[in-house]
Amino acid sequence: MMKEVFTDMDPKNIESEYLNGVYNEIANLLGVEVALVLHSAFRGQQVNFPVNFFTSEFICKQVLKEYNGHNIKQLATKYGYSEKWIRTMINNEKKAK
Repeated sequence: MMKEVFTDMDPKNIESEYLNGVYNEIANLLGVEVALVLHSAFRGQQVNFPVNFFTSEFICKQVLKEYNGHNIKQLATKYGYSEKWIRTMINNEKKAK
């Protein structure tokens, strides 16, 4: 059985060092208010954050939009993918046309 959560506490009266584990880290980075919101939404759950912030579909669209025929290395560096992946993506798009 989960313990009752004190949601009516004023965040201004909560110090980050009072918070348990990852909530302390979140409060230090983003504030106690954000830690409270995340706790309320996800408490008791395992949450994993993907390494890549954007979907590969979005990155593909961006790369194709920015590709000028000579900037594979720059695009790979900018978006954190290998030059091979960027080249494959561009070639796949060419084949699809």
